[in-house]
Amino acid sequence: MTTALLIIDVQRALCSGQYQCHDIHRVIDTINALGARARKAGVPVVLIQHEEKDSPLAYGAEGWQLAEGLATSASDLRVRKTAPDSFYQTELRKLLPSEDFEQLVICGLQTDYCVNATVRQAHQLGYDVVLVSDGHSTLDNGNMSAEDIIAEHNKDLAHLTGSVARIDVKPAAEIRF
Repeated sequence: MTTALLIIDVQRALCSGQYQCHDIHRVIDTINALGARARKAGVPVVLIQHEEKDSPLAYGAEGWQLAEGLATSASDLRVRKTAPDSFYQTELRKLLPSEDFEQLVICGLQTDYCVNATVRQAHQLGYDVVLVSDGHSTLDNGNMSAEDIIAEHNKDLAHLTGSVARIDVKPAAEIRF
């Protein structure tokens, strides 16, 4: 089975300051360990960066840059996006055609926006998805704490398995490449 690791929006604006996601240093450590294992196994790693005009995530701005402490490699693939769904109007499907890549391991930011949208779209496109249960994060939203949002998405997305593709939700330590 051919697998790729998607690391979504682990960018400075979401990892420090006003929009710092919950438990971000632990999440980055988890993603770094997973990324190192993927690279060692020859699994492609895709770094996805969100951009939005007139915001801290404007292309090229300080906040748009990958987070301090996120381990990357020159061999990592990079994708720029402007919508929560990492496949929407991006090169992602060309980089990882579903006929060549059966499984996508997904982690990153933010749980209830870009991670959720990308997991659902990958599933819809026929990829098997492994959501890294301890490798994504978000912010409190005024109604729910970040911890509750993360737990709810881990539970809800695990129930989306269909006849074409499946979604597994598991901690990084249980993921094998």
